[in-house]
Amino acid sequence: MQVRTRFAPSPTGDLHVGGAWTALASWALARANGGTVLLRMEDIDTPRVVAGSAERILEDLAWLGLDWDHGPDTSEAYVQSKRTAVYEEALEALLRAGRTYRCDCSRAEIARVASAPHAGEELVYPATCRDAPPERSLKRDPAIRLRVPEGTVVAFEDLLRGRIEQRIDEAVGDFVLRRGDGVYAYQLVVAVDDAQMGVTHVVRADDLAASTPRQILVMRLLGFPSPPRYAHVPMVVAADGERLAKRAGSATIRELRAQGVAAESIVGTLAHGLGLVAGARRAMTAAEVASRLTPIEAWRREPWRLPSVW
Repeated sequence: MQVRTRFAPSPTGDLHVGGAWTALASWALARANGGTVLLRMEDIDTPRVVAGSAERILEDLAWLGLDWDHGPDTSEAYVQSKRTAVYEEALEALLRAGRTYRCDCSRAEIARVASAPHAGEELVYPATCRDAPPERSLKRDPAIRLRVPEGTVVAFEDLLRGRIEQRIDEAVGDFVLRRGDGVYAYQLVVAVDDAQMGVTHVVRADDLAASTPRQILVMRLLGFPSPPRYAHVPMVVAADGERLAKRAGSATIRELRAQGVAAESIVGTLAHGLGLVAGARRAMTAAEVASRLTPIEAWRREPWRLPSVW
């Protein structure tokens, strides 16, 4: 089996260090195994898209030495906002199978009914609209939810975290496939994209590990073959341990470039921090990282603090 990985940034701003961290790991895994790298622009949530950021992300990746075989510069098939017909077809297939229903609950209404989640957990949808009459009057434009079969358990073997198992109806309940504003939900689009694009290995941040069973379930219900292998790498955090994405002024590759930091310094620091290469930290090209890539089992599992010096 040829390794086929993907990096899928959202163009909501410049490429930050955490994005470069996962991009490097995904790229190196493919290149070390003579595989294929896909670059997919996840711009489906168009209100959040920042003009020009997609182009800057591509520029920064190329500057780091991270190339790709297929991407938005070669085909619109790798731009989510150009694939709405594909997602509509998938949603229609689930509708015809009786696996979806309309939901006009607001988040506030769900929160009032659902059990209070523990820290880091999601609200469990209480199935308010699951058996509601389809001809009823709607309070607002409805979302479309997946009717999760009772007792549905999805398990997979994460290449870094080991076995992850989730009973989806208890963990999150019937989840959204398309929002009330018409935007297709991440759980649907990423499942369809990864399956249709033949991705064999998904390397991404571990904050997405808990959502993986939902994506695997969607793939199964749509009749796709075996899902990809997953490796959820640890997050990059600030010096104080706070998640970078949650704070203002997160370090971006463009900012480091402007400060005169060399691409090889960034790549070498990230590779060493993630455990992609053995030995002392030093500057190196992306190609060097791929040639010296350690087995996934040796990669870092704990959050990595952003260095003060690159």
